[in-house]
Amino acid sequence: MSGAMRAAWRLGAAAVRCRAGRPLSHAAGEGGGAAAEGSGGGGSGSREAIERLVREHPVVVFMKGSPEQPLCGFSNAVVQILRLHGVEGYRAHDVLQDPDLRQGIKNYSNWPTIPQVYLNGEFVGGCDILLQMHQNGDLVEELKKLGIRSALLDEEKDQDKK
Repeated sequence: MSGAMRAAWRLGAAAVRCRAGRPLSHAAGEGGGAAAEGSGGGGSGSREAIERLVREHPVVVFMKGSPEQPLCGFSNAVVQILRLHGVEGYRAHDVLQDPDLRQGIKNYSNWPTIPQVYLNGEFVGGCDILLQMHQNGDLVEELKKLGIRSALLDEEKDQDKK
């Protein structure tokens, strides 16, 4: 198992230990090109507004905080998993900035928790689902469908050369 894979396994365990809402770290470091956006303004929690948000980009995350500074352990774990795979330029929406969006996204997906990840406009799940997809290799395949080559594939090639 590669170093990145071992780190991801530890990430999952740390996220589970963080149920009290404490962040795994105070800042996740560089945003890896992720665009963090609040969604202020009227109607931000409407079905139509959320439909536009989930379809605006191939990878969309509704989270607490931003990729540069996640404000809960689960949001941090999602950011770290995406970073391990080299996913850049995804759209991140901070639900703490907009209570209407926070409730609206839960209603839209019929999923009670944040973070929520959308790939190509389709709801994937939260931290636990993304971690499971990462661990079993499904995330690499789903990213490939979006035209995103996982950085973990490149790391595996590098390991094979050694």
